[in-house]
Amino acid sequence: MKSGKVLLGVLAGAAVGAIAGILFAPDKGSRTRKQIMDKSEDYAEGLKEKFEDMTTNLTKKYSNAMQEVDSLVAKGKNKYNQAMHEVDQLVTNGKNKIMDQKNENV
Repeated sequence: MKSGKVLLGVLAGAAVGAIAGILFAPDKGSRTRKQIMDKSEDYAEGLKEKFEDMTTNLTKKYSNAMQEVDSLVAKGKNKYNQAMHEVDQLVTNGKNKIMDQKNENV
């Protein structure tokens, strides 16, 4: 976000500088207004492109983060299932040992 603020500040400064330069240059009013409009359109287009780039970048980062979350969830489920299988085996082994002990005592 810091670089976005810096970029916005640079663009705003450039726009103000360009407008000030045009306003103080000796030219006809209609020509000056046209130059201001042209420059403002250029800056608006540049800002739009930067915004689209930022949006695309954020979308990619979000997508990557969601893939990572999905991967971690899948790994967690797998580990849970493995642990439950081991618990089931331990319970079965324990029951078998108890049954063996009972059979030996009879």
